[in-house]
Amino acid sequence: MRKTFIGPQLRRLRQERAETQAQMARRLGISTAYVNLLENNQRSVSVAILLKLFEAYGVDWRAIAEDDSTARLSDMRAALQDPLFDGARPDLHELRAAQAHAPTLIAAFLRLNRAYLAASDQLLAMAAQPGGGEAPLAASPEGAVHNFFRRNRNHFPTLEDAAAGFWTGRPPAPDDLYAALKDRLRTAHGITVRLRPVAEMPHTLRDLDEGAREVSLSQALDHPNRIFQLVHVLGLIECGPALDGLLASGPGDAQGRARCRIELANYFAAAVLMPYDAYLAEARAFKYDFDHLATRFGVSFEQACHRATTLQRDGAQGVPFFFLRIDKAGNVTKRFNATDFHLAEYGGACPRLDVHLTFRLPGRIVPQLVEMPDASQYFVIARTVERPIVERHGQDNRLAVALGCTIEHAGEIGYAEGFSLGTAPVTPVGINCRICPRSNCDQRAHHASILTTPVDERRRGTTRYEALGGGR
Repeated sequence: MRKTFIGPQLRRLRQERAETQAQMARRLGISTAYVNLLENNQRSVSVAILLKLFEAYGVDWRAIAEDDSTARLSDMRAALQDPLFDGARPDLHELRAAQAHAPTLIAAFLRLNRAYLAASDQLLAMAAQPGGGEAPLAASPEGAVHNFFRRNRNHFPTLEDAAAGFWTGRPPAPDDLYAALKDRLRTAHGITVRLRPVAEMPHTLRDLDEGAREVSLSQALDHPNRIFQLVHVLGLIECGPALDGLLASGPGDAQGRARCRIELANYFAAAVLMPYDAYLAEARAFKYDFDHLATRFGVSFEQACHRATTLQRDGAQGVPFFFLRIDKAGNVTKRFNATDFHLAEYGGACPRLDVHLTFRLPGRIVPQLVEMPDASQYFVIARTVERPIVERHGQDNRLAVALGCTIEHAGEIGYAEGFSLGTAPVTPVGINCRICPRSNCDQRAHHASILTTPVDERRRGTTRYEALGGGR
C-alpha cells in the first residue's frame, strides 16, 4: 500500500485554526513530537489519524490525503525549462524537497509563471500585428534576421557585387565546380577540404577548423549542398569586411549578429551559384519553374526558391516573393519577405495555408490562392524539401516551404496557369491564430488576443471561438 504524506496540508490546517502543534496534538490524541514529524513529512499518516482529523476538525480526510504532487512537480519542471533558468536550474531532489516542505511557495511560483507566459504572449502578439511597431520584447535571433533583411528589402548590392566578381575570368564548368572550390581554398587560403563519414561528424554537416586549416564536410550532404557549403566558407573568409560593414547596422545582440552573419554568408553563396542577371533571365523565361531553376544552377529546390526573394535590384526587379519554411508541427523555422504579406514570427503559421498539406503529398507542388484579413490576395506554392539524413532514426525529417506573391504577379508564375484568377476559390487565411480576427474559422486553435468580446454561452458555433457577440 502506498504511503501517504500530508505534512503541508496538516500545517496549513493547524495554522488556519491558529493552533500550536501541542494544541493539535491534544485534539488528535498524539504527541507533539509526532505532529512535528507528520508536518515535516518524516512520517506517513495512518487511516486512524485521518479519521481523527475528520472527527476533530470536520475536514474530509480525502481532501487532506489527495496527492497532486506529481502534477505539480511536472508543472515545475516544465516552467523551469525557460532559458531564464539556464545555469541555475534546481535538480529533481531540490524540487521534491520544495514540493514536500513548501507547497504554497510552489503554487505561488506556478501562478507567477502562468501570468508571465500570458503577458509575454500578449506582448508578442501585439508586436506581430500589422502596424504594431517595434517589438516590446527583444526579438529572437530568427526575428532579428528577418527584421534586418526586411529593412534592406531582402537585397544586398555589396554582396551581389562581390559575388559577381568571385570568379576571375570564365567560371568553371558546373561539373568542375566542386574541385575548383577545393583548389581555391587550398591555394588561396591554405585550407584543406575533407569529406568525412557521418560517424566521424555526428550531428554536424560542416565544420571549419581555422587552427587546423581544414574544412570538414559530412557525407550526409548531397553534391549541391557540398558546393554551397564551400562557397559559404569562402564568403566568411573573403567577404569578412563586407559582412562587418553590413552588420554595423544590424542587431545589437551577439546572438542576432551571429545569425545574421550566417544568413549573409548564405546570401553570398546563393548569389555566386545563381548569378543575378542569369538567374532572373532564366526565371522569367521559364515562368519561375523552381524545379528547372534548381537543375539549371545545380542547387536545391529550397535554395532556388530563397534566391527568388532577393531579386530586388532597382531597374531589374523580379517578382517580389515571401518565403516561409515550417516543420511538421507547423513551427516557422525560416522566413524572408519582399512583399506586404505578414509572416508569423512566433508559433505556427496559419493552418489554412496548404503548406501544411504538403507533408501528405511529399515532393508535390501545391498551389493556392489566399486572402488576408485586410482583403489582400496572394498566390502561393508549397512543397516539402528533404533534409540530410545522418542516422537511421532520423529518416523522416522533411520540412515544407511556401513561396508567395501578390495576385497581380500571379500571371508571371507558371504554376498559376491552371487557375482562373478572377473566379478561382480563395482561401481566407491569417498570420496565426493568436492575432487573427477571423472568429468563425473552423481551424482556430487559440482565442485571439484582439478578440475581446466574450463568448455567448447560449450559442455553440462551428468552433468554441465563434460564439461571440451575443447574437444567435
